[in-house]
Amino acid sequence: MLKLILNTIPRRLLIKLSLWLKPLLILFYKGNRFTDPIDGRSYRKFLPYGYVKKRDNVLAPGTLSLERHRLLWLFLQNKTNFFVKPLKVLHIAPEQAFYKRFKNLKNINYTTSDLESPIADVKADITDLPFENDNFDVILCNHVLEHIPDDQKAMKELYRVMKKGGWGIFQIPLENDRTQTYEDFSISDPKERTKHFGQYDHVRIYGMDFFDRLEKAGFQANAVDYTREFNAEEIEKYRLVKGELIPLVIK
Repeated sequence: MLKLILNTIPRRLLIKLSLWLKPLLILFYKGNRFTDPIDGRSYRKFLPYGYVKKRDNVLAPGTLSLERHRLLWLFLQNKTNFFVKPLKVLHIAPEQAFYKRFKNLKNINYTTSDLESPIADVKADITDLPFENDNFDVILCNHVLEHIPDDQKAMKELYRVMKKGGWGIFQIPLENDRTQTYEDFSISDPKERTKHFGQYDHVRIYGMDFFDRLEKAGFQANAVDYTREFNAEEIEKYRLVKGELIPLVIK
């Protein structure tokens, strides 16, 4: 019955309700089949989530993380110095799953920025950032660029404010089997954008040329398939998407 109710709740409302009901959801879904690596809690299952078509068993009750969040956390934890080295970090459009955890890290100087987010420290347009050149060691910008008409200008701004030798992760909805990015700026109706791009406020669907776009902005761009390092049981345990690529950039 609860599953049926959750499947009828709109996406944004589900997140808001989940924030209020988190203690109850953690208790209700408690188990040992699936684990959210972000908070270490285990559950018998996760909640459903999705914009047009809901995906079953993907939203962790405790952190409200999705597949991409858990993959990113595991990558930062196991493959980078993010949690141990003194770093100046810029986080564009900070996610609820990470915000408080990153803010409480003693080793990083953490700045968040977004045009609309109430939890952002600096209200700013990603195509015109109010930061000095060569300012940040690490930049996280996840599921943002697909919303930006002039994504090249945004990428160049991210490149400008990153220190030489710095790195970043710019996750986007990426179709691995699509060679060329699909965009059509004549499509402005929200329903049509949902039909063409998967969400009413998206302006494109990225293909594998996303990495060429990043390199055009100046970055060294790497398509990292970190899921290759997990066996099938671990993929299922953490509820990851096999083959999801992490866009790792270096200046």
